[in-house]
Amino acid sequence: MSTAPTVQASGLTLSYGRTAALAGVTFSLSDGVTGLLGPNGAGKTTLLRIVATAMTPDEGELTVLGADPRTGPGRLSVRSRLGYLPQDPGFHPHFTAFAFVDYMAILKEMTERRTRHAEVRRVLAEVGLDAQRGKKIKALSGGMRQRVALAAALVADPELLVLDEPTVGLDPEQRLRFRELVAGLGEGRTVLVSTHQTEEVMQLCQRVIVLDHGAIRFEGPPAELAAVARGRVWTSPSRAPRALAAWRTGSGLYRHVGTAPPGADLVDPTVEDGYLLLVDVTATPAGAA
Repeated sequence: MSTAPTVQASGLTLSYGRTAALAGVTFSLSDGVTGLLGPNGAGKTTLLRIVATAMTPDEGELTVLGADPRTGPGRLSVRSRLGYLPQDPGFHPHFTAFAFVDYMAILKEMTERRTRHAEVRRVLAEVGLDAQRGKKIKALSGGMRQRVALAAALVADPELLVLDEPTVGLDPEQRLRFRELVAGLGEGRTVLVSTHQTEEVMQLCQRVIVLDHGAIRFEGPPAELAAVARGRVWTSPSRAPRALAAWRTGSGLYRHVGTAPPGADLVDPTVEDGYLLLVDVTATPAGAA
């Protein structure tokens, strides 16, 4: 893996009117898969759009693939080596899967028809849509449409992949195949993926960033995020009213996250436990219970 950062961001700030979407975000990305977690409205999509050169921050410094995306030449350099899957890919319903991916390849300035069409067939096969490439997008299921969008992001073998909620609409088997595909893509390139699935972060990502209220609350390996909740997850036969979160498990016991009472039956925490604690704790005034 390369040791040089693919993305370097320092003090990124962006506001929509009086609402701060990002408030001084600083991070760096290198080869491998980084998961971006955060509640709705945390600023995840804004951050991904900035990295993908679809938006410009109000303040801060950003280098992507060695270029400054705030300049015209910098944006062109980044976009030629970037694969971006937005939340809404903007499909034309009358396009076939092949035609849509081919159109995205043209936007990446793949002008030689035979080479371009070979690349379109390659990426559609890579996401498991070889047999559906001639079908119109409006006739495809939601999961298949998402895979078409992923195929478009993979055109021209990008050095950086930015994926915004790529597993939306995928069934469990499709999510498993997605994990296998992205895990392979993360070998020798940088992948930044936004997701609400904490299980995916644990299974797929080497690093995770937790974003909340436009600020980074955690950055590091998934195991360290789980460790945030060590000593603060326990089970009991009844629900503890002061727990931050509690639910009944298949065993019939209640699993709690929060401040464990004396003598509690502590259990090993998960990435989800650490995430829930970070988001809930940062929303609570300092010193509050």
